[in-house]
Amino acid sequence: MAPLPLQTAGIGVRFLAALERVAEAERGQLPLWMPVALGLGIAAWFVLPGPAAWGAVLFAGLAVALAGLVLPWGTRTGRAITVAGLLVMLGCALIWWRAERVAGPVLARPVVAAFEARVERVEPLPARELVRLTLRPHGVASLPPVMRVNVAERDLPSGVALGARLALRARLMPPPSAALPGAYDFARTAWFQGIGATGRGFAPIRLVAPGDPGNAGLRSTLTRHIVARVDGSAGGIAAAFVTGDRGAIAEADAEAMRRSGLAHLLSISGLHVTAVVVGTMTLVLKLLALFPPLALRMRLPVVAAGAGAIAAVAYTWLSGADVPTVRSCIAALLVLAALSIGREAITLRMIATGALLVLLVLPESLEGPSFQLSFAAVTAIVALHEQPRVQRWFLKRDEAQWRRFGRALASLLLTGLVVEAALLPIGLYHFHEAGLYGALANIVAIPLTTFVTMPLEALALALDLVGLGAPAWWAVERSLALLLWIARTVAAAPGSVAALPAMPDGAFALMVGGGLWIALWRTAMRRWGMAPLAIGAVWALATPAPDLLVTGDGRHMALATPDGGMAILRDRAGDYVRSTIGEGGGVEGELSPLSEQPGVKCSADLCIAGRQAGGRRWTIVATRSGYAVPWGELVAACRMADIVVSDRRLPAACTPRWLKLDRATLARTGGVAIALASGRVTTVRRGGRHPWERPEQIAPPRLLKSH
Repeated sequence: MAPLPLQTAGIGVRFLAALERVAEAERGQLPLWMPVALGLGIAAWFVLPGPAAWGAVLFAGLAVALAGLVLPWGTRTGRAITVAGLLVMLGCALIWWRAERVAGPVLARPVVAAFEARVERVEPLPARELVRLTLRPHGVASLPPVMRVNVAERDLPSGVALGARLALRARLMPPPSAALPGAYDFARTAWFQGIGATGRGFAPIRLVAPGDPGNAGLRSTLTRHIVARVDGSAGGIAAAFVTGDRGAIAEADAEAMRRSGLAHLLSISGLHVTAVVVGTMTLVLKLLALFPPLALRMRLPVVAAGAGAIAAVAYTWLSGADVPTVRSCIAALLVLAALSIGREAITLRMIATGALLVLLVLPESLEGPSFQLSFAAVTAIVALHEQPRVQRWFLKRDEAQWRRFGRALASLLLTGLVVEAALLPIGLYHFHEAGLYGALANIVAIPLTTFVTMPLEALALALDLVGLGAPAWWAVERSLALLLWIARTVAAAPGSVAALPAMPDGAFALMVGGGLWIALWRTAMRRWGMAPLAIGAVWALATPAPDLLVTGDGRHMALATPDGGMAILRDRAGDYVRSTIGEGGGVEGELSPLSEQPGVKCSADLCIAGRQAGGRRWTIVATRSGYAVPWGELVAACRMADIVVSDRRLPAACTPRWLKLDRATLARTGGVAIALASGRVTTVRRGGRHPWERPEQIAPPRLLKSH
């Protein structure tokens, strides 16, 4: 037994030596994992339920860092482990601090309130004939300090600008959490934006004090100007290219852009910022070259790079500084700096630096699809074109024109396919659907946008200064009509969209981890990333669609149908509810009424439905109106049912055989998804203690009407 410690020590030494050889071979790639480690700490805070678990992450990160210190500090392995542990700690602590720092009171319950408020932000939504106002109530201590209210365009008085004071009546409610498991959680987004209530304003709205028209802002002014020059959704897209405001795009066209894989064009990101920077640099270079004394005494590329940097920052500010734009601006500045000092510009290190800076400033952006889609796309592009084999394939060479064109087209197609593959898991996780023909659509759409539409729009805006922009705006409208035609055609093609029900978090994490492993390493061990990627994909595809969906308020329920669709309880449910339920169930197309399904009995107030699953027949009873159901009839229906769903508090005598989802239960669980075959119940609320799940609540005043 005596040799055992020596033998064990020998194995440990050999293992550490092997790790050190790997670290040495991948020494140029190790810094790329810094934003990944920081993001891991942030993600752990979002996923884990409360302070005890978050504290455990901090101690685990500290333990990893100390373990790295135990190793010889001169080794790359020891330094990498220590830095990774510290970054995980920093990520968890940073998002925890950030969530507490932005804390604000949230409205306790829905209320109809009359109040005066100062206008903090005005966002026109022409496609919906609405204006979205961010308001700060004046003199009402029992309302949240910041609220977001939608108002019909026709009801808003003229003269409303930043700083104006309005007197209005509005129905306010707390920011809603996710209606179903896997759906969009606006409560979390609103928390980090400081919004404590949302709602709808009613006429009459009185302008107590006008705002300064000069405070309308260049962004709003440009948006109105562009929408006035180009009609319909084309005008909304034109405005989105310049200011990032997508409010004038019709919902049907926005959906077509998403289904066709072209929605990224509507979010100002690398494509748009690059076009602005390149255009600015080209213009400055051409102008300065006209003056030989300057050209001989100055480094014109450096001067042009400085002008491009100013243009990138100005464009980012003008477009509202969303996460993709900020990321692209940071990347552009790093590229320009690298060019100015003669270094290689577009690298994975540059992307990692941009991601690290964004996460340090806005750690909550990690959870949003904007950050994930933006960085996944650019990482996939650069990682692909950093591969030596790919570089050899598409290296420019002396060859026939048609071969050069074919090589460029193949490069664009391969890049599009890789980007689509990288974005597919993210799109399915957040939106439960993803376009499959995006690579083909982007082959035409990206050059059209970059080399035709955006230069024409810049020309039109410049010519408008002297009143001669009409011909250029006509050309812009024609190019955007072509873009919309591509989007609508691709979206309508059979099989253009893949739809899945809500994806398990674990499956998504495995696919993201596998993708990063493949993209960031360079040696043969990168192939190991295929294992978690494949496991995550199989897990996601094998996850069965729920048989029953119930929203958090209990008003809406949907039951799976034998043909793979879903039938909805209330025939008059709105488009948003239908869309949310369809996405949660992985269903494409319209939801049929539950009352029309075979074997379902419905009255105006009650539905009784049956479904065969798991070797037995399930009976579901659901209320579908606000009217009282006779007590005896309701209790009898409960006793013969397996599941009862209602938006009201049911009496204690209502005892179904398995599950009662009434107002009291759903207040604790939130929305519910049920797989009947396995009996698996997934809820929105899982006992978490994140600030937006248990906020400081502010009760509306008694003199206001509550509902």
